[in-house]
Amino acid sequence: MYRIALFDMDGTLLNGRTIFHFAEKKGFEDQLQRIIGSHDQPYQKSLKIARLLNGSTRGELLDIFQNIPLHPYAQDVIHRLKEKGLTVAIVTDSYDFVAQDLQKRLNADYAFANTLVMNEDIVTGELILHNTEHIVDDITHKIYSICKSCIAESLAQKYTISLDKVIAIGDGLVDCSMLQKAGMGIAIHASEEVKKYADVSTNDLRTILSYIER
Repeated sequence: MYRIALFDMDGTLLNGRTIFHFAEKKGFEDQLQRIIGSHDQPYQKSLKIARLLNGSTRGELLDIFQNIPLHPYAQDVIHRLKEKGLTVAIVTDSYDFVAQDLQKRLNADYAFANTLVMNEDIVTGELILHNTEHIVDDITHKIYSICKSCIAESLAQKYTISLDKVIAIGDGLVDCSMLQKAGMGIAIHASEEVKKYADVSTNDLRTILSYIER
């Protein structure tokens, strides 16, 4: 019935949020909270947060990232989805090199993220947003660094299927449009605000399997 599964990364596949782990280990928690609490658009916050990583090395950030635990059953669920023939993608407003690392670990097919610019494995503080244009999200009316529903539509077109054949799984406001537009939207560990855009709400990733194994 379903052909594609799109997973958010932080808080969905990972039991934690990448940037908070970076901030804790690198000592910029206060600056991060000030940016998050500002009235800037989400994409502007993403650009400012990336600057806090200036001078960090790819290796040290990957070491931090790889110590963020997965949510229970994440690996098993993706393995089962792949066995059932689904294409699996990770879609995140985090950074490309960490999303690609998780893609390899979980054997996902795609990873879509923002590009953290590096010069010989040293972070420059620059961020190339996945969105080539500023796209106002039609659900939250905010501008994010990545349009997850756009990726859902693009993959559906690539595989010549309708969005009804797509499952989307996420926990944040940036996920709301893909949760609503997908054939099945699953909110996991999500707030009440996010849940209202999903078809199903759960705290257990294994719930997904009940919709593909009927």
